[in-house]
Amino acid sequence: MIQPFDDTYFMKRALVEAENAFDKGEVPVGAVIVSGDKIIARGHNLTEALNDVTAHAEMQAFTAAADFLGGKYLKDCTLYVTLEPCQMCAGASYWTQIGRIVYGASDTLRGFEKCKTVLHPKTVITGGVMKEECSKILKRFFIEKRNLN
Repeated sequence: MIQPFDDTYFMKRALVEAENAFDKGEVPVGAVIVSGDKIIARGHNLTEALNDVTAHAEMQAFTAAADFLGGKYLKDCTLYVTLEPCQMCAGASYWTQIGRIVYGASDTLRGFEKCKTVLHPKTVITGGVMKEECSKILKRFFIEKRNLN
């Protein structure tokens, strides 16, 4: 029997957030944070809209989750994000002490693994969930950007 709330289920919700970013002309990265099989926070890139280089999907979701929980630690939560977190977002995840990070597409240039960013020692990582779908939206975005210029 397939569990209704598995990694694929929640990554699909993160992809909806990535589509929201895409529709706004933002680099299409989306994130959701889950606690006890419930989405408690959502986020997508807002760097252009806010003119803020730190307004990544993960950062938006961390802030919303901390607000929802009434505290800054996300020990019992899972971050689902369509692109491997960058060094900044991985560093922020360290401070939230998030229990788990699940990402879709790898970022072989700026991802936390390439940068060798240290995560919280209790954070469990799962990569490659729906990686094709997560990569596809990014590729589509950059192809369309190039064709417009």
